[in-house]
Amino acid sequence: MPPEISTLGELRASGWESRSVKTEIRSNAVARVASGRPLFDGVLGYEDTVMPQLENALLAGHDVILLGERGQAKTRMIRSLTGLLDEYMPIIAGSEINDDPYHPVSRHARDLVAEMGDETPIAWVHRDDRFGEKLATPDTSIADLIGEVDPIKVAEGRYLSDELTLHYGLVPRTNRGIFAINELPDLAERIQVGLLNVLEERDVQIRGHRVRLPLDVMLIASANPDDYTSRGRIITPLKDRFGSQIRTHYPLSVEIEEQIMLAEATRPEVGDSGVSVAVPEHLMRVVAEFSHLARASSHVNQRSGVSVRLSVSNYEALAANALRRALRAGESEAVARIDDLDALAATSIGKIEIEALEDGREGLVFENLLHQAVLTTFRDLVDPSATAGVVEAFEEGMVAHTGAGLSSSELAGLVGSLPALAPLAEALVGSGASEAAVASAVEFVLEGLHLSRRLNKDAAESGSTYRARS
Repeated sequence: MPPEISTLGELRASGWESRSVKTEIRSNAVARVASGRPLFDGVLGYEDTVMPQLENALLAGHDVILLGERGQAKTRMIRSLTGLLDEYMPIIAGSEINDDPYHPVSRHARDLVAEMGDETPIAWVHRDDRFGEKLATPDTSIADLIGEVDPIKVAEGRYLSDELTLHYGLVPRTNRGIFAINELPDLAERIQVGLLNVLEERDVQIRGHRVRLPLDVMLIASANPDDYTSRGRIITPLKDRFGSQIRTHYPLSVEIEEQIMLAEATRPEVGDSGVSVAVPEHLMRVVAEFSHLARASSHVNQRSGVSVRLSVSNYEALAANALRRALRAGESEAVARIDDLDALAATSIGKIEIEALEDGREGLVFENLLHQAVLTTFRDLVDPSATAGVVEAFEEGMVAHTGAGLSSSELAGLVGSLPALAPLAEALVGSGASEAAVASAVEFVLEGLHLSRRLNKDAAESGSTYRARS
């Protein structure tokens, strides 16, 4: 609850001290850094790269540009900065621009303090309400950001020269708070000029009025590197006024990608369908590896980037397809299998931009990346020497059928007819695993051996048949 202080006199008596928003953020950031706590919760993979730079910027009191491709948690970090503000802040009651009770700047607040003195009413603003955000678009105007004369107030009888006729824009309304501009290069250059005073002189000037409002705002912007030369650019004087420019990046390891994927994904709940859903570790690794391979592929437009949202969406689609398959089969447990990876086409092809001279190659590029992800994961998780017995059994005439139409018990039964599969499945899903988990491991091993060119595979709509290469 906010403090029970309702007048300016009570605020003075309480000993509350006014401080700038950057001093406030710096003080709270110092406490977090000193205690070893992260600046934000839920932002992974930046501990040794982005976070030290951001900590430096906050401790230095800088305005910041976060520069990076889509899906690199830029907006999440910006919005999380409100956690470094004090929980509640006092303002002059009725103020549109969060006037400091000790240093009011708007005409309304100055007149109220002059009239009522220590009896001036005080209101309290929560830190979540001290954040303003604008997605930069070409049609954004100075009136949106800074302000304009309100014709309704003029029609009510006020003079144009009266400061009370002003309708404040988003930046003044975020006074004593944090204002964020996403995709800053998309803002028209003439509008970017309007931000120069905000960043340097710390004030705004509104057309038709000789009024200057000294603002207390921390400005944070995000931008895509390609925007500097493509859709737009950040004008040089504006870039010069930002204290720090911090480059973000995609997860540097598959393990970090998996952690983000698990933290962000929405998974089907057991109560929704009565079926428990699981994605085993080897297929989670395939999903994360797919994104990493796409970021290194010459067939994918790397300037556009491959968002972490790709991994999240693919993980969700994989779990959903496993659930759908289990529901059709009447099973009470759904564990994702190799067959379910086909569902990733719908969530992948629209999120990556293919670099191809001819149209229609998206499906082929997707399929090749997916096969490469399965093969890479197979080589990482399965000991090649342990698969010799499986290959030998196939060379002696063993044939295995897999597919979405086969139940978990039928696939798990392959372990009984091919004992060499048992230690491989146990290494992947653990001892005592359910039939559904063993079935997933069996399919993964067979597909990995096929992609390693140790087994042949005949694919059909009804499923796949694995046999010896000879």
